[in-house]
Amino acid sequence: MQVGIIGLGKMGGNMAERLRRHGQEVVGFDSHSPRRDVDSLDALVQSLASPRVAWVMVPSGEPTEAVVTALLERLSPGDVIVEGGNSFYGDSQRRAAAAAGRGIHFLDCGTSGGVWGLAEGYCLMCGGTADAVALVRPIFDALARENGFAHVGPSGAGHFTKMVHNGVEYGMMQAYAEGWELLKASEMDIDVNAALELWRHGSVVRSWLLDLAVLATRDNPELEGIRGYAADSGEGRWTVQEAVRLAVPAPVLTAALYARFTSRQDDSPAMKMIAALRNQFGGHAITRKE
Repeated sequence: MQVGIIGLGKMGGNMAERLRRHGQEVVGFDSHSPRRDVDSLDALVQSLASPRVAWVMVPSGEPTEAVVTALLERLSPGDVIVEGGNSFYGDSQRRAAAAAGRGIHFLDCGTSGGVWGLAEGYCLMCGGTADAVALVRPIFDALARENGFAHVGPSGAGHFTKMVHNGVEYGMMQAYAEGWELLKASEMDIDVNAALELWRHGSVVRSWLLDLAVLATRDNPELEGIRGYAADSGEGRWTVQEAVRLAVPAPVLTAALYARFTSRQDDSPAMKMIAALRNQFGGHAITRKE
């Protein structure tokens, strides 16, 4: 089956390679990548046989909006756009409606697997119509690991599912990070690397993220050279906002998001106030800045 991939970065480039390894024909375009097969979006569309399948793997927001808009102007009724980035689900619903008005299918496909997806396969969470999913199914099957694809619902459902997935990821990473720090802070000189490795075997907290934590600390147990700063790319915020909108209590996911914000402050103003209040009501010592 043919597929055009727009965006050949870390994710899109690996996806294109995995598809080729599984016998699929890929036409790739990325104006910033030497790995491209064609030099323009027009050339990509012209090189695909109908019904065309165009998979968009560019950053969310304006880049995705621009590419989807350009594709809608170039594709024909019956063609399919698959949007595999981390877009807000409401934007995906709007884009699906715009595509439907032109007779073009639109699938929002939350994609997880990161840089390991090339070898291990991806987890694909797809929203859209069953007919469009069936048309693209050979591509999904080539990309996904075993049991790693599901049609989770109508338009927007794929990106909503991926949004919540990333919120859960925030919480899991925060729990591992806090556990690691607490082990290291113990006065008992615990072999922290041995403890983390142990948890990978038979423990109820074993997971792929734990595997990656062990990998990260194996040769650098103190994580030297890494600043305690963690960005958030949007999905965690959206997850918390949706929890508020739907009145679903999500204290762990919310706290994990706020912990990301705390990491960006070299000298937290809020912590200054807390230190001052503790000194006022309890006489607790204040650490002075040099």
